[in-house]
Amino acid sequence: VQLQASGGGLVQAGGSLSLSCTASGSIFMTPYIGWYRQAPGKSRELVARVSSGGKTYYADSVKGRFTISRDNDKNTVPLHMKSLKPDDTAVYYCNWFPDADKWGQGTQVTVSS
Repeated sequence: VQLQASGGGLVQAGGSLSLSCTASGSIFMTPYIGWYRQAPGKSRELVARVSSGGKTYYADSVKGRFTISRDNDKNTVPLHMKSLKPDDTAVYYCNWFPDADKWGQGTQVTVSS
């Protein structure tokens, strides 16, 4: 099963944006799925992850602003982002956690100040 991120764009600081992670097959009972991001000149980091049962984890930098969920029927893992900051500017990816598969092209999120 491959995971593909989409939904990025340009948004002003303080705004909201929703990303979508679409699976090529069923994600029912599969392990953690995570949203990651990589800003220019920085390493890729885990932003949030969700278990097959819906248990979530968030990086401190996005806690309270980002919400990850999982729809096992639609095979999607949305990431809702609010109160966006310029520091959130990055390419966002979705992938398995902790054993990531080959990385796709991701989706660009740009937050203007």
